[in-house]
Amino acid sequence: MKAVFFNEHGGPEVLQYGDFAEPEATEGEVVAEIKAASVNGADWKVRQGNYAPVAYFPYICGRDFSGTVVSVGASVTDFKIGDDVFGVLPPGQEGTYCERVATKASVLAMKPEDVSHIDINALALIGLTAVISVQDTLKLQPSEKILVQGGAGGVAGFAIQLAKHIGAHVVTTASKNNHDYVRELGADEIVDYNAVDFSEVISDCDAVFETVGGEAGLKSFNVLKPGGRAAFIASGTTAPAPPRDDVQSLRPKVRRDRVYMERVLPLFQQRAVTVPEIKLFDLKDAAEAQRISEGRHLRGKLVFNMS
Repeated sequence: MKAVFFNEHGGPEVLQYGDFAEPEATEGEVVAEIKAASVNGADWKVRQGNYAPVAYFPYICGRDFSGTVVSVGASVTDFKIGDDVFGVLPPGQEGTYCERVATKASVLAMKPEDVSHIDINALALIGLTAVISVQDTLKLQPSEKILVQGGAGGVAGFAIQLAKHIGAHVVTTASKNNHDYVRELGADEIVDYNAVDFSEVISDCDAVFETVGGEAGLKSFNVLKPGGRAAFIASGTTAPAPPRDDVQSLRPKVRRDRVYMERVLPLFQQRAVTVPEIKLFDLKDAAEAQRISEGRHLRGKLVFNMS
């Protein structure tokens, strides 16, 4: 099969497109032919050595996908050959920049017939992350005020819509050219981070969902009211230490089980959330897609179309 991968000795910047071994379904697994897969920030962070260390080479990037089951392993009873599925691969078993993948059946959900592979894939990892962060970690409540950092991004855009669905007042940061986009997602207040310091104009937040990292992440504590809480997904594997003792700093535990896919899907079907803006790529153009992702100013999702 064709895949995009990198080798230890090739250097972190070298992504290769070529032949790779065909996957096989072991106990509890299925093999799926991938129809759509996404580029996520974690992909290039792993490649550059700034995320979880790579335990084996060659290494195929990629975490979420939508596709069709082509073989099933022993004890798999919930899927059959020909079923359309979607999901996010378990930690340590990443690898969706390819034509076929083997993964645990337990992390996959059935794709509805009326939703395209591209659309459901674009929602998988961002929805999983936002649901766990906003609902399970922050436990956001109706009428609370939340700051969603970097609102034009995939996860943040989903989080804006989810927070509005819950009934919260949503503030977000975005560059000026993305204000109309995040407003359509449901943001009540928008701050242009290029024009002002958000921490000086936003205050009294019950919660912050931080998706940017760096200095912006640390400044997020400044906008919280006493007793507030902040959830961080772009500041490493642990939450940063808060400079105040009257707020909580949290790192969501983003698990990849079917139950989360089945929580994302109804939100889309009920029109509580929409598919993000999507830019499509061929798999062979993975290096270009990762360069765009590295720029951190993209809107929505970057998706490989392999249908």
